[in-house]
Amino acid sequence: MPVAFGLNRFDSRSVDRFVADVQLAEELGWDHALIPDSQLRRRDTFVLLAAAARETTRIGLGTLLANPMNRHPHVTASSIATVDELAPGRTLLAMGVGDTAVRLSGLRPARVSELEDATRVIRTLLAGESVDAGAAQPARLPFARPVPVWIAAGGPRTLRMAGAVAEGVFLRVGAHETNLRKAIDAIRAGASDAGRDPASVRLGLVLHTVLLDDAERALRIGKSMAAGYYEYSPTLFEAPGIAWDGPPVEELKKQVFPDFHHALDLDASGALVDFLPAEAARAFSIGGTAQQVADQLSEVLAFDDFEIVVPHPMPNPPVPEESDGRTYMERIAREVMPAVKQAFA
Repeated sequence: MPVAFGLNRFDSRSVDRFVADVQLAEELGWDHALIPDSQLRRRDTFVLLAAAARETTRIGLGTLLANPMNRHPHVTASSIATVDELAPGRTLLAMGVGDTAVRLSGLRPARVSELEDATRVIRTLLAGESVDAGAAQPARLPFARPVPVWIAAGGPRTLRMAGAVAEGVFLRVGAHETNLRKAIDAIRAGASDAGRDPASVRLGLVLHTVLLDDAERALRIGKSMAAGYYEYSPTLFEAPGIAWDGPPVEELKKQVFPDFHHALDLDASGALVDFLPAEAARAFSIGGTAQQVADQLSEVLAFDDFEIVVPHPMPNPPVPEESDGRTYMERIAREVMPAVKQAFA
């Protein structure tokens, strides 16, 4: 199965810069331009997507991810339907429990049941059907559009729920085969329990990707990625047989903001967990030179029929004028994507 590449980090210092960056991604051959819905870190997600829709013709546009805590599901359904009107058939809505976006707003992540309810409501509205909103009359979206709704998930309960209600699932469990297979099994079990064909649930991957020629630094940042997974889902260390032989993660978290995945200084956060073995970094991220990233990515994609892969850049790429002339977007497109796409054509 051909694999599509999505990028979830763009220059969002202004609407115009974002649009120009998405245009460049389209020219370079990226398949999806995705953006986190994080209101205190970036400009409005759906305004940015609408602006990009006007100036592109092929690239997919969507969220990775939105959540039901910062926006009401009715609002999210209306917003993504409006974007799809500008980019027919090119949109995708990926939902999740909420990460940095909710914490920066002083909110909590959604419960699994809340994410499930929101996903059902959004899918119903986007299908042009009515939902009981507790108002005088059922709620309905008069300009409904058939936008696919995915869920990004890592925990077993969320994965199982996603298999029951979403059109696709982005796995966020790292790169180790055992964790990936367990996650896929949970998705398919959820689909089966809901009376759906498990094979009908589309699969995607979000992989923290440390594209650096400096092997020592790549390993250090990879360890911060591993700590990020342990921070929220320590059971993910069990299947690969990786031990946490260091200070309690709750103590180390006090020195990192907002967490090990989003630390402002990933070198420093990685140094805090230098006690982790190298295999921890490899189990929860891919990294190294472009060739190493391509090889590792191809190995992971061979585990199942993944439709979309998002090589999530770590650390965040510098803005274009501060790069060395080979931006992350360009390097992945020119040095990684061709080899991977050829392998899975």
